[in-house]
Order: sequence, then structure tokens, then C-alpha cells
Amino acid sequence: MFSDLIKKEEKEFYRIKKSFEKINSYKITDISKKDLIALLNNDFDLETLARKSKELTDYFFGKAIMLYIPLYISDYCTNGCLYCGFSALNKIKRKKLCLKEIEKELISIKEKGFDSVLILTGEDHINSSFDYILKAVKQARKYFSEVLIEVYPLEETQYAKLVDNGLTGVTLYQETYDSKLYDRIHLFGPKKNYNYRLNAVERAIKAKVKEVNTGVLLGINKNWDFDIYMTLIHSKYLLERYPEVEISISYPRIRESFSKVETYPVSDNDFVKIILITRLFITRVGINISTRENRIMRDNLIGIGITKMSAGSKTTVGGYIAKTNEEKQFEISDKRSVDEVVEVIKRKGYRPEFTNWVKI
Repeated sequence: MFSDLIKKEEKEFYRIKKSFEKINSYKITDISKKDLIALLNNDFDLETLARKSKELTDYFFGKAIMLYIPLYISDYCTNGCLYCGFSALNKIKRKKLCLKEIEKELISIKEKGFDSVLILTGEDHINSSFDYILKAVKQARKYFSEVLIEVYPLEETQYAKLVDNGLTGVTLYQETYDSKLYDRIHLFGPKKNYNYRLNAVERAIKAKVKEVNTGVLLGINKNWDFDIYMTLIHSKYLLERYPEVEISISYPRIRESFSKVETYPVSDNDFVKIILITRLFITRVGINISTRENRIMRDNLIGIGITKMSAGSKTTVGGYIAKTNEEKQFEISDKRSVDEVVEVIKRKGYRPEFTNWVKI
């Protein structure tokens, strides 16, 4: 498990960074850990890296941009996270969809052309029980070839049961790899268990999911270079150990009116740099971008790194059938319709894809 290696990698990061003044050159191909840290901590011409990133992205992923959509089915949560709109610390009106409501949402999403759906819940083992998640996955599989979940960490046997009933992938953010910071910003609840969350994606892989998506929440760690470094080392470890699985990374930036923790915004320039460095360091990793980012950022990243993007997203529970004033997990920046996003992808010379594989 990666948790067995993380302390060693943390020491390696700080050992290299401590001698950073000695790092006065770096490569953009065959990047070592030393090169990676130098790239993360130096200013440079983004255009040079963007050209190389585009070359690698086109070579390994072709001209396809995969499209997916999130479906929030419950926002009940028992975690005391200091940065999340669904946190138990926030006194908000909670909502949970019944199975009939979930099916209506799925049909509405399918009518938009999607064949990939991401099912999300808060971390509440009673209101969002494993059985509830299982039934939602079964329903989704009737309509979609690709069914992913972004829920609380599960046991390997639970992931296996979901896979047997149609689950294809798991999204799970570590939020930050800084274990001390992680402990401070998760006051209580199951999510406070750092290692259990860290190893969840491997449990899912061992249960035979086809894809996993991991990442960090940019803006909660002042030393974002450490989180990016650890995300990349973790993802490379997964790719090398489990080559049969599709590995992807997302870098959501915190955009929270509910945040109760000091934030450290990552600039647009650094965000683009992070995307480019990710492609250069791990050529075969997928890179996802959500509607947290605005239309200008999303449009300009098409073709130079990202391989998958959401469109037409709603971050409220049951947001596709009827307009709602319920609380959101985060604020959407790109509110364009699916058709508008598709048109931009085509104008960029890329092919919008709604199906990752054929349903079997």
C-alpha cells in the first residue's frame, strides 16, 4: 500500500527541496524527482512546456476529450471538515434522493447525451448507507456504460460487490498529503482517518475497478508544491503497480463560501503550470477538469493536457430535474450547456466523446 511508502517520499521531497539552491537546471523529458521539484518551484516560459504537453497528450490520448457529469444523490455528512459546503459543521437543510428520484435524474442526464456518470454522496454511513449506494449504482448501470462513485472510502469486499453490479470507477481525493494539516482540518468523523482514505483507491483497484481518479484540493495547503509532488508520486506508483487500470488526476481549486480554514489561492499561472508538469512527469495519466474552473481556463486547457471534463454540472442534490435552492458543495464557474461545451471542443479540433467503453 502507498501508505507504507509515504513517509519515505515525504523525506525525499524535503531532502531535495532543502538543497533547492543547487538545482539550477531541469529537463522537460524523462523528468526525475529533482527535475519535478525544480519545475514546481521555478518560473519559466509556459509556452515551451505547453507545446511539449500538447505533443504528449495527442500522442497518448489522441484527439478525444471524454465528457462526464456528476450526480449528487445525498448531502448528509458526519465529517467535521473545515473547507466543505456539506460539512456537518454547517447548519444547512439536507436532502437525499429516493430511488425513484435517482432514476428520474439519471434519465434526464442520459437525455443530454452522456454515457458516463459520477455518483456523489456526503460521508454519512446511515443516510448514505452502502446498500443505498449499491442500489444507485445498479440503477445507473441500466443507462450508462461508465458508472463512477465519489463517496466515502469502502472496504475491498464492498468495492467488489459494487463492481459486480456495474461500478466501473472510483474518484477519491486525498485533499492534502500533509498528514498534520489533514488532521487539523478534519475535526471529527470517519474522514479523519488519513491512512484509511489514502489506501482506499488501492482497495478499489484490487476489487477490479477499471479506473480511479485521485487528487488534492488546491488552496488548503500553503505548500502546494508538496501536495502536487505527492499526488504525482502516488499516481505514478499506481500506474506502475497496476498497469491494467486507468489512472486520472484532478486538481480542484477551493472556491468555498463555507470554508472555515485559511486558504492559499493557487494562481491561474501556477494552475496551468501544474497541469503541464503533470503531463510531462506522467505521460499516460488522465487529467480531469471540472466546472469549478471558468470557461476561459477550461477552453484554453483543451489540447494541452486535460483528457476529461465535466459539462452541464449541478452540485446540488437532485439538480437536473427541477431548479433548487439547496446548498451546493461548491460554486460552479462554467455554467454553459453541454452543447456549448461540445461546440468549443470541436472548434479546438478535438472530438467530444460520451462513451469510454462499451457496456457489457
